[in-house]
Amino acid sequence: MDHLVLTVIAADQPGLVERIAQCIARHGGNWLDSRMARMAGQFAGILRIAVPADRYDDLVQGLQGLEEQGIRVQFAGGGQEPGAAGRAIELDLVGNDRPGIVRDITRALAEQGVNLERLHTEVLPAPMSGEPLFHAQASLAVPAGASLEALQAHLESLADELMVELRLNPEAPR
Repeated sequence: MDHLVLTVIAADQPGLVERIAQCIARHGGNWLDSRMARMAGQFAGILRIAVPADRYDDLVQGLQGLEEQGIRVQFAGGGQEPGAAGRAIELDLVGNDRPGIVRDITRALAEQGVNLERLHTEVLPAPMSGEPLFHAQASLAVPAGASLEALQAHLESLADELMVELRLNPEAPR
């Protein structure tokens, strides 16, 4: 089986995911993983599928045909999953919303050699004041030799500067 990673975007409408799933199944593909959401009237997603090597080209053509229905699909071959080195960490962040929070946090993570594996962000009104609060949850892969204490101290010092709260919750080692 070959793996294919797709990104999908279209104007949100009922039955959109079903049409994508139908196309994948019709061409012998198997839907494995996905993350999808509606934002500002658009529906966007990323998904990973498996397909027999002899059906790969037919599946790609079928998915490209969805453009006629207003569904834009981009493709990337599924490479090898990274090795299981390092530790998995969960990061939770809450703070007053302002431009640049994601840039500053991701820069600090990259400087420490930390890989961002999953990121979910949203801005919601604060319970009492109604002021916009930025929320982020992330799964991180911390290099095997890195000190979790040093990473946490680095992020906490950045958190003070950004007026955010960070909580690192180590999961089981990979």
